[in-house]
Amino acid sequence: MADANPDAVRDYYEYVDAEDYEAVFSLFADDVTYERPGQADLSGMAEFREFYLEDRPLEDGSHEVHDVVVDGDTVAVRGTFSGTQGDEEVSFGFADFHRFDDDGRITERWTYTDRDEV
Repeated sequence: MADANPDAVRDYYEYVDAEDYEAVFSLFADDVTYERPGQADLSGMAEFREFYLEDRPLEDGSHEVHDVVVDGDTVAVRGTFSGTQGDEEVSFGFADFHRFDDDGRITERWTYTDRDEV
């Protein structure tokens, strides 16, 4: 079983907030999957890149990580996001799960929020 890397997950939020997307992509496996309830799943790096570079509805925001829990190959995170979605200022809680592969990259990601689209 792969080892989870909580530091990489914390880096993920810092990179997203800094809009350093190439650094974000470096954390993920080429066969990454990203599931967000109520929205289409992303499968593979091309779809993942397109989402972050063109389709992500959240902007100019920051994540605050409250809890990080490691279990085997998975890191679970609870936190809040504050930023802009369209013309609206938003702030909401989230729970994310990140599963690592044997190469130390995030291969699966799940996001849960009380928003319809993130």
